[in-house]
Amino acid sequence: MYRRKLLTALLILLPVLGACNRISSKNTKGSYNQSFSTESKKEIVMGLIPIENNEETIEKFEPMRVFLEKRLERPVKVFTATDYAGVIEAMKRDKVDIAWFGPLSYVLAEKEADAEAFAVGVRKSTGLSTYKSIFVVPGNSKVKSIQDLKGKSVAFVDPASTSGSLVPTYLVKKATGKMPQEFFSNLSYAGGHDAAELAVKNKTVDAAADNDITYNKMLQKGLISKETNRILLESEPLPGLPLTYRRELDESLKAKIRDSILNAHKDIKVSGYGELERYDPVDPQDYQLIRDMVKELGLGRDEILK
Repeated sequence: MYRRKLLTALLILLPVLGACNRISSKNTKGSYNQSFSTESKKEIVMGLIPIENNEETIEKFEPMRVFLEKRLERPVKVFTATDYAGVIEAMKRDKVDIAWFGPLSYVLAEKEADAEAFAVGVRKSTGLSTYKSIFVVPGNSKVKSIQDLKGKSVAFVDPASTSGSLVPTYLVKKATGKMPQEFFSNLSYAGGHDAAELAVKNKTVDAAADNDITYNKMLQKGLISKETNRILLESEPLPGLPLTYRRELDESLKAKIRDSILNAHKDIKVSGYGELERYDPVDPQDYQLIRDMVKELGLGRDEILK
């Protein structure tokens, strides 16, 4: 009698236990799917070098950030730093996934953070992705050449800036046989290209290094004029400022990022440094000129990432 009652009880409980098991499995599966979904929507962080003041740089890239967020279907946030080295370090520590660099800072990030260049902006004014480094002096300055800057006070932009440090250094060494620190009475770093131009306008320095993109933009905005800021000389064309991503990112994600950027002009007015009409593909070998300059000048990591 006891065994019959026990068997009956078990038969009654079996459907209940089975239902509980199905509920448990369903909840576990639901948790897994939610976790997977959250992981697939992990935010993407885009680092921007402080080529100009950070607020203006962020504002300039905002349309591209919004566009990427929609195309990638995940949050895209912007990261800035007080200097170029800060963005390189952030990518090195996997805190930045996509980064916009100058040619020199890209070459450094390639070594330091395994950055991979994939796109470069094409300028509306020229139809080219190249730009130039320039030396600027006050409009009434008597300086006519680099040689005339001997013993003068000069502002560069950032040790890791291409047009605001590397190329000016190369031009000074080529013209005088000396490094800028030896040739000028005082070499300072303005921190941004716009700040270097304003230092010339306000005559707090005798000359400054910049590039033709910022110079022309500031002319258009009336922040400087050809009377306050005169171009002393300009370099040969330089490879443009690349967009990069961490090489270790998932290949499918990199492909989606690359495709989004290269085709963005079909859907929006693309934004970036200067007035752009589109982004074109770029290859790491396009920046060999920059690597050659670094080698010729004998610049080490610590000299650039000050």
